[in-house]
Amino acid sequence: MKYFSLVVPVLFILVFLFALFKKVKLYDSFTAGVKESLPLAFSLFPYLAAILMLSELFEKSGLSEMVTSFLSPAFRFLGIPPEIAKLVLIKPFSGSGSTALLNEILTAYGADSYIGRCACVSYGSSETVFYISAVYFASVKYKKLLKPVSIALFANFVTVVFGCFLCRFM
Repeated sequence: MKYFSLVVPVLFILVFLFALFKKVKLYDSFTAGVKESLPLAFSLFPYLAAILMLSELFEKSGLSEMVTSFLSPAFRFLGIPPEIAKLVLIKPFSGSGSTALLNEILTAYGADSYIGRCACVSYGSSETVFYISAVYFASVKYKKLLKPVSIALFANFVTVVFGCFLCRFM
């Protein structure tokens, strides 16, 4: 396990040696890259701040509980355990929030249970759609978000349904 901690330093040294071999001015290249990244970071900040605040408000306001209880029957019909409904709803908004929910589910039901397996598959097969969209669309000129975000949310949901279906047989 401790050998894996060497991957990044070894990779860094290899890139450094390759750059020396190619006679690249390392420090100048590094500072030029940093200069280009600062405007991107500043343009991303408002989008990321909005997503983080909205996901926290969604959780703290109790709206997530209301939506979860409302959608649980539909999730049960589609084969998604109601116990992971909150995870399915939070994952597109918050990676750290969904990690905490996954931990709670695994603590309560165990990793080998059907609910635990469904939670793990749901967590691993979906993405924080709104965070990724904020990062990606902040750096491009295309701002029509409805279609790509809708497709990403639909794809996330389909993977959860299919993943829970597969967990029945595993």
